[in-house]
Amino acid sequence: MPSVSLLLLSLLSLLSLSSSQSPSGTLIDCGTVNVYTINGLKWLPDNDYVAGGAPKNVTVAVAVPTLSTVRSFPNKLHQKFCYVVPVFRRGKYLVRTTYFYGGVNGRDSPPVFDQMVDGTFWSEVNTTADYAHGLASYYEGVFLAQGKHMSLCIGSNNYTDSDPFISALEFVPLEESVYNSTDFGKFGLRLIARHSFGYSGADNIRYPDDPFDRFWEPLVENKKPEPGNLNVSVSGFWNLPPSKIFKTALATRPAERMELTWPPVFLSSSRYYIALYFADNPSSSREGTRVFDVIINGIPYYRNLNVTPDGVAVFATHWPLSGATNITLNPAPGSNKGPLINGGEIFQVLELGGRTLTRDVIALETLRNSLQNPPLDWSGDPCLPHGYSWTGITCTYSRRIRIVTLNLTNMGLSGSLPSNISRLTALSGIWLGNNNLSGTIPDLSSLMRLETLHLEDNQFSGEIPSSLGKIQSLRELFLQNNNLTGQIPSSLIKPGLNLKTSPGNQLSSPPPS
Repeated sequence: MPSVSLLLLSLLSLLSLSSSQSPSGTLIDCGTVNVYTINGLKWLPDNDYVAGGAPKNVTVAVAVPTLSTVRSFPNKLHQKFCYVVPVFRRGKYLVRTTYFYGGVNGRDSPPVFDQMVDGTFWSEVNTTADYAHGLASYYEGVFLAQGKHMSLCIGSNNYTDSDPFISALEFVPLEESVYNSTDFGKFGLRLIARHSFGYSGADNIRYPDDPFDRFWEPLVENKKPEPGNLNVSVSGFWNLPPSKIFKTALATRPAERMELTWPPVFLSSSRYYIALYFADNPSSSREGTRVFDVIINGIPYYRNLNVTPDGVAVFATHWPLSGATNITLNPAPGSNKGPLINGGEIFQVLELGGRTLTRDVIALETLRNSLQNPPLDWSGDPCLPHGYSWTGITCTYSRRIRIVTLNLTNMGLSGSLPSNISRLTALSGIWLGNNNLSGTIPDLSSLMRLETLHLEDNQFSGEIPSSLGKIQSLRELFLQNNNLTGQIPSSLIKPGLNLKTSPGNQLSSPPPS
């Protein structure tokens, strides 16, 4: 039997949340320039959150405004483009992305590409099947904000054959109790399925029924639905499901077990978070108890679950699954009511990818802000996920993730070199030649691992810092074709250092030693 953590939650008054509360997060309509409100939800244009890409209108008619535009990004292998959204540090967020291709690339089928949250690979985005049926695709996850911003990034992988795109992006803060059995300092959750069993409505159950605008899809599965409990209070459920999911149920006759194939997709071999929701119908014509075992793929999940009109939820935080999943609700001896189920959620548990050392991130962000035209993919985490580091950056992935080289040669950059680039203390090489950088050369003496410094063919002015001579590891220093003046520091005239200062500067030689 797998080792899992099971939690049983009856309706204790843990907290209360009005179902009329509007989600207080950030809802972004990608590619639009308008602010608008739909069903009480305010949508914002995306210009303030992303640097790269281009807005485009879809080429087919749509009924939903959020699907009428996209932001499209260049198809460059393993180059990511990120939305950066302000959040509350240590807040837990539902992150949802929506994709509707709408023919924006001039091809019949949409591209396949990757999406990432901060430094964690979230999933591959493949909307082909949905789009063939005229549908949008959405992906949902739950992640902890490690800082004051979170990033959602789009990137091309080996299967991407045209420009990746995104239609909408949402960051919605969750109550502390929601999915709180997960250690979000180590893991994120990727939604696989969320269903209201027995519900047959044409639309998903969502806001305002769900205060966080989670989507609860209808599911009948060729079984006879029956009326549920109209009076369940959800304030005691940790996950705060909408009360509407308890208004319908799938149920069996007394002494008859229920077999469900759920979720209705094949699962990759991984660990999964599972939450199942139950509430007896107090108006049921049959008196007595409703007690049953919950079994998943032949393994007991919870025994002798006593379902009352108050409601109950059972959780597993790291349940191993692969392929098709079968849920069996097996009546207990003496129970005179058959099994019943109202709702279910299942998430894949994702191990977080880590973070680049904060000091390095701050130094690179300062460099980016000092440039008038930084690379468009310089947002999100500089080093992660693996294979998606920023243009010109190489990293080391040991106990601490550090920047080890910076190569922005011949990129047409304008701006200056900030002093706190010296905080990138793991750097062994800097190549910034053949740009239009200006200002003075900062003190880089703290870069004790630096072997190569190329600043040639720019507009640097002022004197050469004598502190460069303190870098014992420095083997190559190219400064030619700038506007440097003064005397070449004598500390740079030493064996083992390849120093180039001419042509193009107004420098004098150091005095004889």
